Amino acid sequence: MSEIRRELSPVERWYWVADQVSPLNVIARVHVRGPLSDELLVDAAARLAAEQPLLRVSIAADTDGTRPRFVAPAQPTIPVRSVVEADAWEREVDSVELSTSLDWRTGPLVRILHVSADDSHDIVLTASHIIADGTTVLVLLQRLLELAAGAELAPRNPLPAPEELLPKGFRGPRGGLRIVGGGVADQVTVAVARPARLQPEVAVDAARRRTRLIRHRIDGDVLAALVDTCRAKGVTVHGALTAAMASAIGQEIDPGGSGRLCIGSPIDFRGELEPPVPKDDAGAYVATVPSHLQYGESVDLWDCGRSLNTELERRKRFRQHLVLLATLRLICPKSVSSSGRSFALAESKGPGNVCISNIGRFDFAGRIGEWELSGAQFIAGISISGFYVATVNTSHGVLHWNFTYIDECVSRERANRIADGAVRTLLAGIE
Repeated sequence: MSEIRRELSPVERWYWVADQVSPLNVIARVHVRGPLSDELLVDAAARLAAEQPLLRVSIAADTDGTRPRFVAPAQPTIPVRSVVEADAWEREVDSVELSTSLDWRTGPLVRILHVSADDSHDIVLTASHIIADGTTVLVLLQRLLELAAGAELAPRNPLPAPEELLPKGFRGPRGGLRIVGGGVADQVTVAVARPARLQPEVAVDAARRRTRLIRHRIDGDVLAALVDTCRAKGVTVHGALTAAMASAIGQEIDPGGSGRLCIGSPIDFRGELEPPVPKDDAGAYVATVPSHLQYGESVDLWDCGRSLNTELERRKRFRQHLVLLATLRLICPKSVSSSGRSFALAESKGPGNVCISNIGRFDFAGRIGEWELSGAQFIAGISISGFYVATVNTSHGVLHWNFTYIDECVSRERANRIADGAVRTLLAGIE
């Protein structure tokens, strides 16, 4: 069995250092109907680890907290925590899974939560962002159930770090030139747009920051109407959702005013690597780019969404998300003790202040073996990267629009007003 035993790359180190300051987890959940035991999940989790090299690692570092590297896990078994209480998964995610880091010193960097009541189950897979993104956790969760149903093992090969697979133009001296050029272009864009940012209501030390959860969903005729309206308006669903968030946050931070707001959009770059990385391989393969959206009473939702789509297409065309990934080797701190300046810069200037991560339609199986599945969705922790994040996927005929926020920096009341306002604005625009 081939293993990953190497130093963390800059992007992996960024997530590792951030997680030590404040938890940075990515979470997937699915509802299961049918008989399912803890013992079966424990066995399936062991088989899942046998398939995925990144589920068989822990992290070691030098005594000064530098030079982190993947090593064999001191605790190789993926833990399965059981809660026997109907519908308790949301509470457990909000109070435990988002607020408790994976133990990187012992590993593994993933855990399972089994919430059950008779033949009704909610299975939650939590992974460290060091080794996973939203696509990864949904893929792993589905594969866990496939293995529990008796699927044959299909081991994946160890992969190099994401940066090592970047196209040649983003490595070495040419990559350095792209970094400089991209930085100058972004400074000019920000100077012209002068976008607003969501500011904390209360200053909370980074080490005390905790992510909290608010859930929304759109389904049935309303979801069909949203898709039809987006198609008729020439706007992606992502564009519409992001425009609605810009409207809600703009109203919150500048009541009755108008201006521009910075919102980040993570871009999946698996397909741009050399060679491309299949979604079946665990890892964090997203980079967030900023967009500057108009808000105000006179701003049309669909014009705003169309503008976002144009800006994102331009950034993708110039591959600015890959430039951002390459930039991390210059700004990533070597350890927690040296992270203050980098994280302060990310908080004041980074694209994650407000963010919406939309992986679109994810075809999570509706049935595996004797189990009926529904409600597959993912949720993201925030750590030090920002204050308010939305995650979106459409699975099992439902668009899940989950909002997370940093407690106290954003009050529960404000977080709900933003989420409710975004949904209300979106629904008002549907024809």
